[in-house]
Amino acid sequence: MNKQKRADLLFLIITGFWGASYYLTDLCMKEMPPMFLNAFRFISAFLILGIVFFKKIVKVNLITIKYSILIGIALTGTYIFYAYGISETSLSNAAFICALPVAVTPLLEFLFKGIRPSKKLFACLVLCTFGLALLTLSDTLKPELGDIICLGVPLCYAIDLIITEKAVKTDGVDALSMGVFELAFVGVVTLILSLIIEEPHFPNSASVWTAALFLGLFCTGIAFVVQAIQQKYTTASHVGLIFTLEPVFASVIAFIFANEILRPRSYVGMFLMIVSLVLMEVDIPFLKSKSKDVQD
Repeated sequence: MNKQKRADLLFLIITGFWGASYYLTDLCMKEMPPMFLNAFRFISAFLILGIVFFKKIVKVNLITIKYSILIGIALTGTYIFYAYGISETSLSNAAFICALPVAVTPLLEFLFKGIRPSKKLFACLVLCTFGLALLTLSDTLKPELGDIICLGVPLCYAIDLIITEKAVKTDGVDALSMGVFELAFVGVVTLILSLIIEEPHFPNSASVWTAALFLGLFCTGIAFVVQAIQQKYTTASHVGLIFTLEPVFASVIAFIFANEILRPRSYVGMFLMIVSLVLMEVDIPFLKSKSKDVQD
């Protein structure tokens, strides 16, 4: 297994964590306000990883801190838009819109970096986006205020992916330290916001405590640090495509733990998304770009 395949596999595992986070977040928000839940996730992740990797991150340099802040700003925006957007629209609409980094990332790379997607990546993007629509959208999609707010999620997260891709290829940047300190930035900012606009309080039940800690350690700490370390071996567009499987994992977990039944076309959408991921990993002669486009 080469480095890119290994990185893609790790990103697939991360996507599974984030798919689980839909159910866990819904469980936690019954006892915790949304912004405080975000603060708890990121601060607990920072504290745990900070202790584990203390000897490594204590030597952090300014260039690493700089990129931690830049990524932290984008990540903070992602979770603010998500927290308020999801409360103003349906879960299916939010899931579709929040998974759109798959389309936004290549667009931003083309607009600001002049990187044109290869033929295979473009074909996978189209197939995956169509599958995502089948999985999540209702028969009549009526725009809500939450839909508009949720549009900020893919925009901010696409910016996060692009900045991370640049950061891990910059001399002097330590990916592990960057991943840990970006958690601290998001945690502090969301805690301040929670103190201003909410009445923060910790959960009461053991099940919600367990869910909140899982969100902090696995869905936040491990996930974003692995992203920071492994993204040097792949591209932002590649990662964005893998992350579109998040609603698939979310739907499976909702079926298992919340008895949520999907429509037949939703399973077709899942199948198309999985096919797009397989096609991305397999060489297809007639989809290979003959130009100097960046390969996926």
